[in-house]
Amino acid sequence: MEIGKKVAGEKAATLIEDGMVVGLGTGSTALYFIQALIDKKLRIKTVASSKRSEEIAKKGGLHVLDINEVTHIDLTVDGTDEIDPQKRLIKGGGGAHTREKILASSSQEMIVIADESKVVKHLGKAKLPIEILSYGHIFARKKIEALGYVGSWRVSDATSLNQELYVTDNGNFILDIHFPALLTHPEEVHTKILAIPGVVDTGFFFNIAKRAIIGRSNGTTFNI
Repeated sequence: MEIGKKVAGEKAATLIEDGMVVGLGTGSTALYFIQALIDKKLRIKTVASSKRSEEIAKKGGLHVLDINEVTHIDLTVDGTDEIDPQKRLIKGGGGAHTREKILASSSQEMIVIADESKVVKHLGKAKLPIEILSYGHIFARKKIEALGYVGSWRVSDATSLNQELYVTDNGNFILDIHFPALLTHPEEVHTKILAIPGVVDTGFFFNIAKRAIIGRSNGTTFNI
């Protein structure tokens, strides 16, 4: 799995050229891409989707700008929790899916990088993160569960006795939904949940990813 992540990240880095403005995703696979950029020592500008990615990029010497400081973004490279043949995604395992979606949709192109275990026929095996405002979050959860979607609040440290709720970089909470079956129409699920007041966004990504580089455990890659 780690080999697949690494080769996918490194392959994506070969697409980056001097002068580009590049969006940096969040998560373990995106970190391989960021490290590959650091190693290439290109003259580029970057925009990070999380404080964690920003910290790593800056430490490696990359020029990181706030998203509101740039006028365009050439492409964003990011990982995913699941990707289907239509390049529909479930993202948010790293807790940054709202910022990742803003960054990706603001870019001329999004390239997904993942190991082959993330490729599925139908979305829904992975948990779906839902970012929810702290104000009234209990009521938002009740309304989500009334739709038939059962979830649990993400906590900062699952091993700790004092399980404080995980807080996103936006200052919100995350409810992780677990589906009882795979989804044939994920767009409908997204629309229903997004209509609930207090919901910021779901981890579904539709019509955003243009290319996907998938890494195999044998060190090779393929595109979808």
